[in-house]
Amino acid sequence: MKLKLNKYKSYIVAEIGWNFLGNISLAKKMILSAKKSGADAVKFQIWNPKNLKKGSWDNDGRRELYEKSFLDKKKYKILYDFSKKNKINCFASVWSTDDLKVLSNVSKEIVKIPSPEAYNLKLIKEALKVFKKVILSVGCLNKNELKQIFKYKNNKKLIVLHCVSAYPLKPEDCNFKKFHYLKKIFKNVGYSGHMYGIDDAIYALANKAVMIEKHFTTNRNLQGRDNKFSLNEKDLSKICDLNEKFYNFNIDRGLGIQKKEKDIFLNYRGRWQN
Repeated sequence: MKLKLNKYKSYIVAEIGWNFLGNISLAKKMILSAKKSGADAVKFQIWNPKNLKKGSWDNDGRRELYEKSFLDKKKYKILYDFSKKNKINCFASVWSTDDLKVLSNVSKEIVKIPSPEAYNLKLIKEALKVFKKVILSVGCLNKNELKQIFKYKNNKKLIVLHCVSAYPLKPEDCNFKKFHYLKKIFKNVGYSGHMYGIDDAIYALANKAVMIEKHFTTNRNLQGRDNKFSLNEKDLSKICDLNEKFYNFNIDRGLGIQKKEKDIFLNYRGRWQN
């Protein structure tokens, strides 16, 4: 399914990531819940745990969760086909050119490059070569690295997401000034949010983010850091409902009298005599 942007409506992405903890049945349940909420797409994460370096994840149980949530081509295709059957887009974040190949063997429509890999110009270049749409989060970049991304500002395939890579975020750390700065450089700028709740998404909606991505779950009590601050179906539905309202606010009815005004125009104008 193609990714179609609308200048009056944000494209809403439910970031399931690895919240399904390797349980394909649970992943399908999350896909259906995201669809019911009104989301345009679900997103997963593709990596190979064998390539994961040693780090803090070895001390807090995350490595085991990463291994548990590993999506190979076969498993990802199951989720992709299930999403397609239920008329919701499905794509994934990738962390290397090897991951890129796994995703491209299923679909070459959409790929996401997450903030920790936004400095990886080789990965960005390869993604732009292979995929029809490339979504790039630009958290975790210093000023010089961010300027390196500017060379792609005229690439029609690229969608840039303002992101602050901390979990969870406070309002004062969201730095939407950077979002507005990016909008001056790139045509398509969206927002990837890590705050509790939906307030940051509402701000992004009101300021015409072309895409809004928020972490999504069906149960915040599941294992894993991301499940704890993810939106549920009720939260995501509120964002999608507001998105529809904001779209309706911008329907062009012209400069003249609307049909809805006909009664007032005919019967109320000049009814009080001087």
